[in-house]
Amino acid sequence: MLEVCGLTIHRGAQLLIGPLDFAVSAGQIQAIMGPSGSGKSTLLKWMIGNTDTAFRYRGDLQLNGQRITTLPTEQRHIGILFQDDLLFPHMSVGRNLAFALPADLVGARQRRQMVDQVLSKIGLAGMHDRDPATLSGGQRARASVARALMAQPHALLLDEPFSRLDAVLREQFRTFVFDWIARQNIPAILVTHDRADIPDPSLLIEL
Repeated sequence: MLEVCGLTIHRGAQLLIGPLDFAVSAGQIQAIMGPSGSGKSTLLKWMIGNTDTAFRYRGDLQLNGQRITTLPTEQRHIGILFQDDLLFPHMSVGRNLAFALPADLVGARQRRQMVDQVLSKIGLAGMHDRDPATLSGGQRARASVARALMAQPHALLLDEPFSRLDAVLREQFRTFVFDWIARQNIPAILVTHDRADIPDPSLLIEL
């Protein structure tokens, strides 16, 4: 479970967010909507530990019963997926995915096998050695979310990851991401401007 407890974010004297309290159970997707400048991305950055001195933050973040508010980003075990695919251009598709694998997964053969299995599951079988620049937008999007999830995060943040996709691809990719979250059984937070992205309208916070 991912819990935000008593969060307030100020920009100068202005209260940008809060007081905000909510909890997201494993397998659930909590949606957050609001106009530009309402603090949606600032909220996600606080959750991963990427704070900005232009803001003042008060509140706690807990993940699976552990207070992680003061932990550095790399120790929070929270993945994030942006609207831009952000694949490393100097790495092949397969190496991009392998980069996210946990360090304790040793052995080149075992790591390659896991990457190839995931590529097959996301419809990119045989593309291990492809340059990311040669993939379609939809293929890059699938590779990006696969890389985020291969890191085995304990929670996932989605910052408008579907906004640059056309209607058909958006629906397919949305289904792919939501199904994977359910299979991994992790809590997720989705920032979006489109109500069609929201899997459960009862899990919606409007800033």
